[in-house]
Amino acid sequence: MSATPRTHAPAHHGAQAVPAPAGQDGAEEGSDSPSHQGRRVGPQRGRLINRVGATAVLTAAAVAGVGLALGLGTQADAATLSAKALRIAAAKRGAPYVFGAAGPSRFDCSGLVMWSYRKAGKNLPRTAQAQYNKTRHIGQNSRRPGDLVFFHRGSSVYHVGIYAGSGRIWHAPHRGARVRLERIWTKSVWYGRIG
Repeated sequence: MSATPRTHAPAHHGAQAVPAPAGQDGAEEGSDSPSHQGRRVGPQRGRLINRVGATAVLTAAAVAGVGLALGLGTQADAATLSAKALRIAAAKRGAPYVFGAAGPSRFDCSGLVMWSYRKAGKNLPRTAQAQYNKTRHIGQNSRRPGDLVFFHRGSSVYHVGIYAGSGRIWHAPHRGARVRLERIWTKSVWYGRIG
């Protein structure tokens, strides 16, 4: 074995050579296969360099924020926010409905939505109509858990809940009721996404 430590070839220009771990440089002990920078590289070392290069590219892309430039980060952040708000609302199961209440132990419909999203990190307006006006309106086929479901008569929104999936919502329904999971009971609904 040589007294000089073996090194990995740099993954890109400007990178410094790093000592290779024993047994991962593509040359076996006693082999005639050269493995130093600038010479022919054995197949095992070539695969290692390819993995290191791919990892470096992916890391650089993540650090540079390529996902955000493509809008992927924003969608992921919105999905995480909505999922968190949904879990917070579900945790309030059984809390009594009180008109005008917005938590932490009593809610009306828009109060539950406002409180859940605020705890998840997003401030929303107080009323169901104002919440509808603040959302990005989406179709029924685009809805996903955490989106808001607005019940309306004509052009007026009178109730709101948080979509839980499978045609159900978490909501504070009416006086005398408690926060619960319930099937959407009408087709007179609009959907909105907080983003």
